Amino acid sequence: MKWLAFLAGAAIFYYWLKRKKQTKYRAEQASKNKSDRAKLDQPEDIVQCHCCRLYLPRPEAIAKEDRFYCSSEHLKRVDQEGWLGIAQWRPSPNHDQRPRGVIPDLAVIHHISLPPGEFQGQKSTQFIVDFFQNTLDSTAHPYFREISGQAVSSHFLISRQGELIQLVSTQQKAWHAGVSSFLGRDKCNDFSIGIELEGDGDHPFEAKQYQTLSHLSNILTAAYPNIRFAGHSDIAPGRKTDPGLQFDWDKFQMESQISPEKFPYGLTLR
Repeated sequence: MKWLAFLAGAAIFYYWLKRKKQTKYRAEQASKNKSDRAKLDQPEDIVQCHCCRLYLPRPEAIAKEDRFYCSSEHLKRVDQEGWLGIAQWRPSPNHDQRPRGVIPDLAVIHHISLPPGEFQGQKSTQFIVDFFQNTLDSTAHPYFREISGQAVSSHFLISRQGELIQLVSTQQKAWHAGVSSFLGRDKCNDFSIGIELEGDGDHPFEAKQYQTLSHLSNILTAAYPNIRFAGHSDIAPGRKTDPGLQFDWDKFQMESQISPEKFPYGLTLR
């Protein structure tokens, strides 16, 4: 009788434990199913390609600053609004509309350093951006008081580290060329794209700057097939000297593989 009682108790305990495990399993499955249904009910995290406006899941998109792109091709393209995806966007208020129907067909290369000749510090590039955005602190350097109140800009800036910064849409007119003439056509701002290289006329430009300039120039040539290249000194002789003797036009042409015909002033140092 004792053995029968023991076996009966063991059987009862076994079925009780089995039922407890089944109840726990069913509860876990119900919770999992509820969680899965909640995930299905939630909208998928969707973003939009800034270039082609295609909607796609965020994990599949390429992120750049606060923008998204569906492919590296679109990241490296000038979009319909005149902005380049691979660049850092730092919009300048110093721009206005191009004349109706005008498409850029000239890229003007400049140099700039703020303060003059000082471009080794980490703040130097930011000083230039601040200047183009009208936020430069005039008390940060004596020279800044001299240029305080000037309203100028460029479409692109290439830092000493090769960083590419865009400040004005290529569809808009940046204020970079001033009084100028390109092969008999005045007011170059109307039909040109300004590219500033951080530096001056006394120091060679960095290899990274040539690489970025070449890449940018190929993108611009794809977007604007008729574009040609000149220096600020070419379109404003006697008034401007940039990009100067330290800029190697031949090196730029060789790295970019842009046809020499796109350089109407030649490839010699000047």
